[in-house]
Amino acid sequence: MKLATCSRGERSFVAIATDDGRVVDLVAADAELARKEERPPHAFFQDMIEFLEHGNQSREAAERAARAALETSGSQADGAAVHRLSDVRLRAPVAEPRKLFCLAGNFQDHIEEGGQKMDSQDKETPRFFMKPASTCVIGPGDSIRIPPVARAIDWEGELAVVLGRRGKRISRDQALDYVAGYTIMNDVSERKLKIWPRSEDRPQDEWFDWLNGKWLDSAAPMGPWIVTTDEIRDPQDLQISTYVNGDRKQHNSTSQMLISVAELIEYISAIVMLEPGDVISTGTVSGVGNVTGEYLKPGDRVDVEISKIGLLANPVAASPS
Repeated sequence: MKLATCSRGERSFVAIATDDGRVVDLVAADAELARKEERPPHAFFQDMIEFLEHGNQSREAAERAARAALETSGSQADGAAVHRLSDVRLRAPVAEPRKLFCLAGNFQDHIEEGGQKMDSQDKETPRFFMKPASTCVIGPGDSIRIPPVARAIDWEGELAVVLGRRGKRISRDQALDYVAGYTIMNDVSERKLKIWPRSEDRPQDEWFDWLNGKWLDSAAPMGPWIVTTDEIRDPQDLQISTYVNGDRKQHNSTSQMLISVAELIEYISAIVMLEPGDVISTGTVSGVGNVTGEYLKPGDRVDVEISKIGLLANPVAASPS
């Protein structure tokens, strides 16, 4: 199942994207089915986090509502509950994750392209940081905005994990049972951030420059949808590619992660409670622009493609603030 957050006019809704280029508006589809079944409509199709919180109940209800709507519309888009993908706007599938975790240095080729030599400790401790989700996350087709403080905006195509269950101290053997599905994220990064002049560049100052460079508005494009775990049973068997203006800059397999998705969930859930709608972006592969000094500029387009998920495309634009 491909779960999307869409909008049409002023209304947003959770939807199922079909393989033939249509989307089923689950709010409308369930309302029609509820009338036939003489029951109240479900309330959890308005928002992706609420949908994820209801687990199997919402998923089974979504399947039933979508099946009924597609049977009614046949092979067409009826404009009521079934729309052509081109007639709706795809949003970030989780517009405001409760927590947005990102991972630095989870692929050997990316560690080494930055001039470091990988050692055994790189496999021993995941290096997590967080992004402010409410201002970083944007959806497919939204612009990556370059503000006046930016000097070196870079791309990082990544597999992102969407949590579907609440849990703490989750073992790696059970970790994938807590996953709702997978999407794509671009961990957009400002490589040369320095807001104020200073007398010297201490290591701790440079580290915070790196961290703060991850926080710019629009620095977490996400989408186009969540592919559920029944369609992606092994997150360590996916191909990642990133294209800038059509030129492939990054390519590798998630099989090359130093720390697997299950291990990442085990590690981070030892620290904080994971909740439905939390997102973990699992690190990027080699081919970032910082190695060659090629950075994003207004007018560019960045596409991140992951097998079995799809394509996340975003233009790049200047921002006044």
